[in-house]
Amino acid sequence: MSTGEIREQQLTDDVIASFDSTPSPRLREVMQSLVRHLHDFATDVRLTHEEWQAGIDFLTQVGEVNAPPARKEFVLLSDVLGLSMLTVNINAPEPGTATEETVLGPFFVDDIPEIPLGGDITRGAKGTPCYVSGTVRSTTGVQLPGAHMVVWEADADGFYDVHYGAEHRAARGQLRVGEDGAYRFWSVLPSPYPIPYDGPVGKLLETTQRGHMRPCHLHYKVSAPGHRTLITHIFLAGDPYIETDAVFGVKESLITAAVQHPAGTAPDGTLLTEPYHTIAFDIVLAPQP
Repeated sequence: MSTGEIREQQLTDDVIASFDSTPSPRLREVMQSLVRHLHDFATDVRLTHEEWQAGIDFLTQVGEVNAPPARKEFVLLSDVLGLSMLTVNINAPEPGTATEETVLGPFFVDDIPEIPLGGDITRGAKGTPCYVSGTVRSTTGVQLPGAHMVVWEADADGFYDVHYGAEHRAARGQLRVGEDGAYRFWSVLPSPYPIPYDGPVGKLLETTQRGHMRPCHLHYKVSAPGHRTLITHIFLAGDPYIETDAVFGVKESLITAAVQHPAGTAPDGTLLTEPYHTIAFDIVLAPQP
């Protein structure tokens, strides 16, 4: 090793050693590994002063945009770098019979309207009526009546309710699965939309000539006693952005069809005077480890 390489390695070793007294073994492991990989990155690309400053400025800008409650730019940054999906995959159960997981996304909120089974989460959201139904069961095939389900999506213009103001809640709801293990609700047909690109993350995508579109999808968060809470989306077959999702969230098993119907009587007996769609998707929850 050259004198310069010895100096660089000694610095890295000193920083790693500075965390030796961290009381939490897990925190010590995380911090020392972070330092090791961060220093490896800097030495690998031979990071310049100007590049270091540009990186600091970029993260500062991300933090400034992160302040409003409707916009979590750091989550967005994690998403477009694939870190969010990598974390999902690292912590997911082994691929098998359970529904696969994907990213939570930056637009989940806690104050979610409750609807009855078969109710409507639309609440004024723009879009074509869409009837969504399916079952919730365990990997052993047992139906899970009473499972808690939260669903949310963007409207036909590609906006979530939080984009319209803190008090506006639409295309978002929570319900309980029926005694027969089935769920059903009305919403609007999911639409593709761009991730927020007017901030530093959008500038990063533009500079690197990456796409900023997400394919149309519907978010799910499903939980039942004794089972892992599932966070996932379903995606619509034929969407042009399926192969280029800006946040790498698409999985083949989560792609399903939306069937178009003419005006008439829907599966639940509702009479519609306009065309509508139906989506059927079954949820399978993994057991709690």
